[in-house]
Amino acid sequence: MLEELQRRHYSEATTRRYIRFIERFAQHFHRSPDRLGPQHIREYQAQLFTLQKLSPGSVTNHLCALRFFYIQTLKRPWSIADTPYPKKTHRLPTILSQEEVAQLIDAACTPFHRTILMTLYATGVRDAEL
Repeated sequence: MLEELQRRHYSEATTRRYIRFIERFAQHFHRSPDRLGPQHIREYQAQLFTLQKLSPGSVTNHLCALRFFYIQTLKRPWSIADTPYPKKTHRLPTILSQEEVAQLIDAACTPFHRTILMTLYATGVRDAEL
């Protein structure tokens, strides 16, 4: 696996992480990972969510390492239907109440700052757009 990762110019951090993930997978079942199949991967995926309480992004990273190992290193087929990637959670933004917005605008030091805050609020500009 290390050769495959290096040949494809994966970063050192990704290489270390992928190898660590495969080692953990093998240790979980006390077997060589080449002797494990899709059922084991599904079971391991469930364990990552339930026992280790990993985020969907972390579980996806584990699955990417396993996918690379099985497809590129072992040359085995990989079906996304067998091991679907988890959906990422999307957090809703925190929205200020009308009173909080009024307090924020009233706290402006100068009329110029007050005008800027009122314009930003009125146009609905997002913080990423500033």
